[in-house]
Amino acid sequence: MTIKSSVSLTDEQYAFAKALVEAGRYSSVSAVLQQGVDLLRQRIDDDELDRRALRKILEPRLNGPFISGAQMDERIAALIKAKRRAHGIED
Repeated sequence: MTIKSSVSLTDEQYAFAKALVEAGRYSSVSAVLQQGVDLLRQRIDDDELDRRALRKILEPRLNGPFISGAQMDERIAALIKAKRRAHGIED
């Protein structure tokens, strides 16, 4: 179903849409706007999926055990020491 609606565009937006029509990329300015709305919807949906995925990753970490700054320093120092040893670099 198609609904007719009146929209306002800036001169630049209209010129761009009209140029796309004249270049044969779209059949009308309405088709350009429809494509734009579809792309915006897809972008919003993709952003929401990204947010959900990030929440799924972060929630267990937020609810998990925390370590102190000193413990983190020890872990980092151990990682650096292991890397240096793996590459034959003396401390």
